[in-house]
Amino acid sequence: MFIGLCGGICAGKASIASYLVEVHNFKRIRLARTAKKSATNLHVPSVDPGADDTQHTFTDIDSLLDFVTLRWKEAWVTTDIWDHADVDALLRRPFFLLVSVDAPVNVRWQRFKGQCAATQLPPPTLEEFVLRNDEHLFAPGTGLSALFQRAQIKLLNSTASITALRDAISSLNLMDEARLRPSWDQYFMQLADLAARRSNCMKRRVGCCVVREMRVVSTGYNGTPRGMKNCNDGGCPRCNNAARGGVSLSTCLCLHAEENALLEAGRDRIGKETTLYCNTCPCLTCSVKITQVGISEVVYNQGYVVDTETAKIFADGGVTLRQFSPPTDGLVDLSLCVESDTKELKVRPAIREPLNEDSLIRSLS
Repeated sequence: MFIGLCGGICAGKASIASYLVEVHNFKRIRLARTAKKSATNLHVPSVDPGADDTQHTFTDIDSLLDFVTLRWKEAWVTTDIWDHADVDALLRRPFFLLVSVDAPVNVRWQRFKGQCAATQLPPPTLEEFVLRNDEHLFAPGTGLSALFQRAQIKLLNSTASITALRDAISSLNLMDEARLRPSWDQYFMQLADLAARRSNCMKRRVGCCVVREMRVVSTGYNGTPRGMKNCNDGGCPRCNNAARGGVSLSTCLCLHAEENALLEAGRDRIGKETTLYCNTCPCLTCSVKITQVGISEVVYNQGYVVDTETAKIFADGGVTLRQFSPPTDGLVDLSLCVESDTKELKVRPAIREPLNEDSLIRSLS
């Protein structure tokens, strides 16, 4: 695995790199910084013990990649992420993970002042720091802000100490191989999520993927039947009149994602050992149909408030039901830590934002 860390001034990328080196035996690798790539002349006094390590330093991205590619089974980390051309080259490798790190400006200024004090250098004023920070992130041609948006994982690091940061990173498990190559569950659930984006139902987006022998049989999303006006164009009066969840279901014209996937597949194509992936637990009505067509297993992400009744239908029908939660990605707030009475940090596991009761969704917690 090769992790690239990018971030603003004193966002914490060097601290994360040091943690990976010290705790997980990563090796630091460097790309020589050129004047063209220098986005700011603000000198950050380093307190990173490995900052001056020149054992693995390369003058260009091609030579660095040639070196790492021959050693891709080893663990590498770099904080030298400066331009889009380098990131383009790095992201072509299946073993590379780009992680951005950010924090509030005032938090980063306080950290910078602490580093200045540790090295007996005069700190900048907040105004000076903000101006240099803006140059670092938004200078035409060299600003790094747009680069950070390409990261697969975006860390918000407003933690109060190195210990808190390390505990949060440990809970996140950046080394999970599924971040590089999705597991089958993760792959098919992502296809269900993608199908959900085609939904035209005004109430919620639901996607489904039917799989047999690790091959996609069909996909489906919820919305009005073929040939009818889409729900989001007024095709379903119930959904467009803000009806509460579970009310007036007999007047709803929208087909559920599972129904569409099953209709597309047909019983003959489903057969035995077929798995249905859905980003929400099937409702009671869909569970009956899923059981009838011979689905062997249902995998879901978020749960309905009625999923206990759904689970009973599946249990009686011999259908395995299980919940799958993929590795956390996207924007992750590392400050989601709770201090116990003993002042030890306990990291709260990241979960998706629970939908409200009107959508018949309950939290996973």
